[in-house]
Amino acid sequence: MAADVRPLLQVEDLKIQFRVPDGILPAVDGIGYRLDRGETLGLVGESGSGKSVSSLALLRLLESPPAEIRSGRVLFQGRDLLQVPEREISDLRGRSISMIFQEPMTSLNPVMTVGFQIDEALMRHFGWPRREARQRSLELLTLVGIPSPQRNIDSYPHELSGGMRQRVMIALALSCEPKILVADEPTTALDVTIQAQILELMVGLQEKFGTSILLITHDLAVIAETAHRVAVMYAGRIVEAAPVATIFGEPRHPYTQGLLNSIPRIHRERLDALAEIAGGVPDLTRLPPGCAFAPRCPRADAHCRRERPEPMTVGSDHVVSCWKASDA
Repeated sequence: MAADVRPLLQVEDLKIQFRVPDGILPAVDGIGYRLDRGETLGLVGESGSGKSVSSLALLRLLESPPAEIRSGRVLFQGRDLLQVPEREISDLRGRSISMIFQEPMTSLNPVMTVGFQIDEALMRHFGWPRREARQRSLELLTLVGIPSPQRNIDSYPHELSGGMRQRVMIALALSCEPKILVADEPTTALDVTIQAQILELMVGLQEKFGTSILLITHDLAVIAETAHRVAVMYAGRIVEAAPVATIFGEPRHPYTQGLLNSIPRIHRERLDALAEIAGGVPDLTRLPPGCAFAPRCPRADAHCRRERPEPMTVGSDHVVSCWKASDA
């Protein structure tokens, strides 16, 4: 039998909007990407670009209303997750696709011990008795580096540090050995030492379990450390997508270039030489008619302000939505 060469996850023309007092807010505007088996795809962009909203839609975790999925397909192993029955999507959550949420303190149940929460996932998806689930929970807490797991398994989330809570979230997300791990800002609010440990842990667990990772972050340093490919989002759209080496070595979109130029570098002669992207993220309820980045772009002209660019291929596995991509 021939090997399945389809992407593990394929997102096509996903559009998500919210009904807000000011009108319709197009949070995600027709994005598409693929996630291959065993790879890490980085989804990058400023706050408000649509990264987290698009990831929550994968498992239908958006509350409706106010959220509405207007179009698109989310193909997991060839099946559209937006169309399967709720009972089936519930079975997939945690079992086939797991998620590490931004803030573990609000994602973990505060009135249940961390061990009980991992036990419950194993019992729910595998039908194991509690004793067997508890043994596996201890193994997972040991695997993710929780000190004194025999004692901390009966701790409540508020009794653990931020780094330890994040490790518990990873243990919970990986408890059923999912095929896909969605990591939404997994190192936010952690100091650089703990951040490095969490990233090293995720890479090690990916190698151990063969898990594919969708890594959502605004931190390009995290992307450089862990991702194989990168999709850059701005105002609800993917404006550039390419292998990580291409994004860092040959970025074509002015927004991507601006993000890279804003990274502090040791060789800068003056601290005040740090570059910045002028302006701010646009109001999604009042987007300009052309390119959404045009008001902030140093290379924008009348064409950019009048007509929105469509994705174009500019190299091997490199796609950009910019009228000036050929000038970069």
